[in-house]
Amino acid sequence: MKTETVVRFVVVAGFVALVELLCRTGAIPAAVLVPPSAMVTHGIEMLRGGKFDRDIVTSLLDIVAASVVSVLLGFALGLVLHALPSVRRPLEPLLASYYAVPTFIFYPVFIVLLGVGSLPIIAIAVMLAVVTMITATLNGLDRIPRALHKSAQVMRLSPWRSAIHIKLPATLPYLFTGVKLSVAYAFIGVIASEFILSGSGIGYAIGYAYNNFQNDDMYSLMLFVLVLVTLVNVVLNRIDHRFQARRQQ
Repeated sequence: MKTETVVRFVVVAGFVALVELLCRTGAIPAAVLVPPSAMVTHGIEMLRGGKFDRDIVTSLLDIVAASVVSVLLGFALGLVLHALPSVRRPLEPLLASYYAVPTFIFYPVFIVLLGVGSLPIIAIAVMLAVVTMITATLNGLDRIPRALHKSAQVMRLSPWRSAIHIKLPATLPYLFTGVKLSVAYAFIGVIASEFILSGSGIGYAIGYAYNNFQNDDMYSLMLFVLVLVTLVNVVLNRIDHRFQARRQQ
C-alpha cells in the first residue's frame, strides 16, 4: 500500500473517530449531528427497507444522463471550436470565466421551457459540466504531435476518419480528465438542483428530511452521497492514472 494512501486513510479515520467521540460525549448535541456509526447503521437499514429507492434511482439516472450529454456535447463543441480558430479566439475568454456565472439562476427559465421533472435538472447539470469537457478537448487537440497530423494527410484520411483514428486516441488522456470532471459536476448539478426543482431524488429527500427534523434520514443520505461520490472518484482516478502514465511513455 502506498504511503499517500495510508496517510489519506489515517486522516479520514481520525476525523471520523473524532466526530464519533464528540457526538457520544455530548460535545456535539444529537439535534445537531448524529454519530457516524449511527449514520452507517441507519443507512444500512434504510437501504434494506427500500425507503428511498425511488429517490436514489431518480438521481442516479439523472446523473448518468447529464454526464453522457456533457461528455458527448463537450467533445463535439471542442472539435468544432478547434476546427474554427476565428470562432475559438473570441469565445475562449468566456470559457475561462464561465464558472463565475451562477448557473442555478437559470432554473426558472428551464422550468418554463422544459417543465417540472428531470429535464430541467439534467439541463442545469449539463450547463455546469459541459465546459470542462470542451476545455479538455481543446487542450488535448492542441497537444497532438504534428507528426500525427502529417500521417493523416499522407494517408488521405477524411476529417471523420482522422478524428476517430488519429485525434481521439491521441487526446484520450486529456479527454478522460474532462470526463472525470464532467461526472463530478454532474453530481453537483443534479443533487443541488433537486433541492429546488424536484419532488424526488436524493437532494429532495435530504431537504425534506431537514425540514421535518428527520436527522437520521438526512445524515444517512448525506453519507450515502459521500460514499458514492468517493467510490466513483476512486474508479475514475485509477483509469485516469493509467491514461496519464500512457501519455508519459
